[in-house]
Amino acid sequence: MTDIPSDARVNGSSDRRPTRRDFLYIATAAASTVGVAAAIVPMISQFEPDKATLAAGGPVELDLSKVQPGQQVIVRWRDRPIFVINRPAAALKMLQDPKLLERLADPQSEQFQQPQYAQNWHRSAKPGYGVFVGICTHLGCIPLFYPSPSATEPAADWLGGYFCPCHGSKYDLAGRVFGGVPAPYNLPVPPYHFVNDHVIRIGENPPNATFDFGSIRQI
Repeated sequence: MTDIPSDARVNGSSDRRPTRRDFLYIATAAASTVGVAAAIVPMISQFEPDKATLAAGGPVELDLSKVQPGQQVIVRWRDRPIFVINRPAAALKMLQDPKLLERLADPQSEQFQQPQYAQNWHRSAKPGYGVFVGICTHLGCIPLFYPSPSATEPAADWLGGYFCPCHGSKYDLAGRVFGGVPAPYNLPVPPYHFVNDHVIRIGENPPNATFDFGSIRQI
């Protein structure tokens, strides 16, 4: 496992026009966390797809029974870091809190940064689990995971979520971007579905559902 420096970027371009393209990711990602109530599960070998699967860009599977409430793991899909978080009841309650919603730029996920089956208040196929592409929609840094509310860290009156150390963009635990930050869009949700109650397959839509991942936007 290799840690990503806080200034790691996918795309250093200053072009601020939205583009309809896939993200490029040039290094293996790992997350950081601050807080007592929740902790990260590191990306460990059994979460890694085999090299042939990565090379082919095919779907990857994750056993969610390994992800405890309040914890996050990172897997790779098409060389992108995919954040998978097990959101406990308190986190789900916060996602619907008016004091959070009024601070978000796109609280109803009106920008199509997610499949239709994830266009809901929790931006996921099931409320308890969030699945996001872990690349900031500003200039491609890797946001850090700060799941616990805090008065000061990583920013004042923090409600829990993701903080991008490069330019200060903030997202909640549904990947929804805050207003007044450089990032213009919510974190993308990749195509995925539940194979069974405990396993998700990332990179594949559910039966009878379509979602073009190339439609996501990033400056």
